[in-house]
Amino acid sequence: MRAKITYFVTAAVLVVYFVLVGSRGVLLVQRGTWLTVAFGAAVLILPVIGVWFLWKNTRFVTRANRLAAELDAEGGLPVDDLARTPGGRIDRDAADEVFALRRAETEDSPDDWRCWFRLAGRTLRSPGTAREFRRARGSR
Repeated sequence: MRAKITYFVTAAVLVVYFVLVGSRGVLLVQRGTWLTVAFGAAVLILPVIGVWFLWKNTRFVTRANRLAAELDAEGGLPVDDLARTPGGRIDRDAADEVFALRRAETEDSPDDWRCWFRLAGRTLRSPGTAREFRRARGSR
């Protein structure tokens, strides 16, 4: 829940920023000289790019959460039972074992999104496995 609140607060701050920057761009365009119109147009592009980026990220998160909920309903979400160091970090050897298992599962069923979802989820939480995930994804 904390992540959602943080996301929405950050998105709201960005929207306010986009409005402020956009209003400055409009003011520059209204001045009417060729220089201020050029600067105003350049300034107006920034909020457009920002809104597009925010929209794409929001869609991605929404779809990823929907897939996670579907996988959870099927009982397919992996349980995080990896060995931990005394400091609370995931043990690298245990993570490598699970990664090898998930990678083999994904190589056996490369068209199954569930396998890729579990592999990506394990990779994001495991130490030093992002490179291996990218390599597995590229060999698809």
